[in-house]
Amino acid sequence: MLAKKRLKQAETVGFADLIDMNNPQQVREEVHYLLTLMFPHFDFAALDQMFADVLLLFQGRYPGYRACNTRYHDLKHTTDCFLALARLIHGASVDGLKLGPHPVFLGLASSLLHDTGYIQTSDDLTGTGGKYTLNHVERSIAFMEQYLLEHGYSNTDREFCRLCLKCTDLNVHLATEVHFLNKDNEILGKMLGTADLLGQMADRTYLEKLPSLYREFAEAGVPGFGSELELMEKTPAFWEFTQKRLATELDNMDRFMRPHFRVRWGIDRDLNREMIEANIAYLKKILKTYGPDYHPYLRRRRLARILPRRSHLRKTLHF
Repeated sequence: MLAKKRLKQAETVGFADLIDMNNPQQVREEVHYLLTLMFPHFDFAALDQMFADVLLLFQGRYPGYRACNTRYHDLKHTTDCFLALARLIHGASVDGLKLGPHPVFLGLASSLLHDTGYIQTSDDLTGTGGKYTLNHVERSIAFMEQYLLEHGYSNTDREFCRLCLKCTDLNVHLATEVHFLNKDNEILGKMLGTADLLGQMADRTYLEKLPSLYREFAEAGVPGFGSELELMEKTPAFWEFTQKRLATELDNMDRFMRPHFRVRWGIDRDLNREMIEANIAYLKKILKTYGPDYHPYLRRRRLARILPRRSHLRKTLHF
């Protein structure tokens, strides 16, 4: 009877029920737990220092930098990616793919630093970090290399992380443009590219944050999105593109999510993918039913209240 009760409870558990993703410290503690399962004697000092520094950076308390002012590529996006990567690494370990503790540390470090390119320096007072959308990966790499240099990491470590960050660039063809140092570097780089995509799209507030993504795109002059509505309408197609990239460029690294959830939570399902598909299905439904008047039907009303009520945002925005 107890086993049946637990099975029924597992069947009703959703992705958002597991960890409070709005609490960075809970995310950090979960990553700690997963690392301990794989490496009982893992040294957390360097990872915890980097995690603390990234929090300071996004909060505007890191020397020489302003607080993060992009509402889509924010601290939560970074911690979502951080945990998604840890889950993939753990799932791979469960599935028999073993990685060493130092490469795993470098992969997780890369996830923490992968969107630092959106952060403006203290003397950069024009607009927001969204203006760097088109070159944020190279800016993130520059920040990462300087950070690791200042903290005594080797040239090899910096190159390992640089190649991991390149895997988050959707315009990079990994097979021809990224020459990995070794197999661990390739696996963790592709896992990071996977975690970056899965982490953001499985966010409970993904739909509510899409208008903020449009603002970042508009400020940077990203082509192909003339309005907020157009971005919303193209998001299901982006999920189709994402699934193709996961299967080809990123070598199906998302396959490791299910073994993670099975062993960590006793749920033999890919809850991450289920959450993404629920987000996309709901977006399609409200667009089909309400067209440009979808704002009131976003689930997280607190976020919806701070977003513009207009159905269309003009291409020229004021910040």
